[in-house]
Amino acid sequence: MAERGKLIVVMGDEDTVTGFLLGGIGELNKNRHPDFLVVEKDTTINETEDTFRWFLNQEDIGIILINQYIAERARGVFMAHDLR
Repeated sequence: MAERGKLIVVMGDEDTVTGFLLGGIGELNKNRHPDFLVVEKDTTINETEDTFRWFLNQEDIGIILINQYIAERARGVFMAHDLR
C-alpha cells in the first residue's frame, strides 16, 4: 500500500498565507482545523507558539514554512526545537 505524502503548512502574514493558499497549500483537516496561521498584530506570541507545537505533533506535516519576522518574534520556541 502506498504511503501518503506529507503536508506543507505555513505561518505568516496575510499576504504570504494568501499566496500559498492560492497556490494550493493549505486546507482544513477533517476536524476543521487549518494547516496555516495568519499572524496579525493582535496574534499573541502564545498563540503562535501553540500553533507551531500543534503542527510539530501532526504526523502528516513534513514542512513548516515560517516568515522571518514571526521566527524572530517567537524565537524561543523555535530555537528550543531539536530538528533531529
